[in-house]
Amino acid sequence: MPLEIEQFPCRDDNFGVLIHDPEARATASIDAPEFQPIVDHLAERGWGLDTILVTHHHADHVEANLTLKTAYECTIIGPARSVDQIPGIDKTVNEGDSFTFGSYDVRVIATPGHTLDHIGYYLPTAKVAFVADTLFALGCGRVFEGTPEMMWGSLEKLMALPDDTMVYCGHEYTQANAQFALTIEPDNPELVARAKEIDALRAAGKPTLPTTIGREKATNPFLRVDEPGIRQRLRLEHATPAEVFAEIRSRKDNF
Repeated sequence: MPLEIEQFPCRDDNFGVLIHDPEARATASIDAPEFQPIVDHLAERGWGLDTILVTHHHADHVEANLTLKTAYECTIIGPARSVDQIPGIDKTVNEGDSFTFGSYDVRVIATPGHTLDHIGYYLPTAKVAFVADTLFALGCGRVFEGTPEMMWGSLEKLMALPDDTMVYCGHEYTQANAQFALTIEPDNPELVARAKEIDALRAAGKPTLPTTIGREKATNPFLRVDEPGIRQRLRLEHATPAEVFAEIRSRKDNF
């Protein structure tokens, strides 16, 4: 039976995500942004909670760790680098580690930049990646703790995943990201069409996620730093990919 995935809003613009292996009857929460929505969706589906997979230490991703652990006696897995900043952590993981969730292999991808400890979780047989605040639909996370070069290296790792990989992100930022993306590559017909689709989804109160690696590579300016049109528009024809990324990130920070 395929992996079941439940996505729902939390806080102001976070997403909660639950994954469930029906064969093993195992359930995990990707991060723990808010207690009540997670509990409500678990109850609605009739699931328990075995595991919390933490991507990084920011408060809006770990706020409900301890209350969920008390309620469900679940195991909390997270990045080793921030073991002292993640409430209730039981097991630490690093780049290249893998472990089993139900009948699925989970691979850990270190994606520093937004924070130094940021990791993603990739389930190859399910063709799904949980990337939190490293990659967004049509965007990427702000570089708070790392460097632009570090963040670009993290995005390159995600770009190397198969194009049909489904991507779940930490926040609903897509409409604002689309508005910015059009300032970087206004002549990209796929981006123009996607921006209209996003406006329609948001007007209907629907989420814009998940996305796919292939779709992001075709429309997300942060992943398209080698496109001649973007380089020409930014007057960075001879810059390195990391330098083009840094310029786009700087422009988004001030957008």
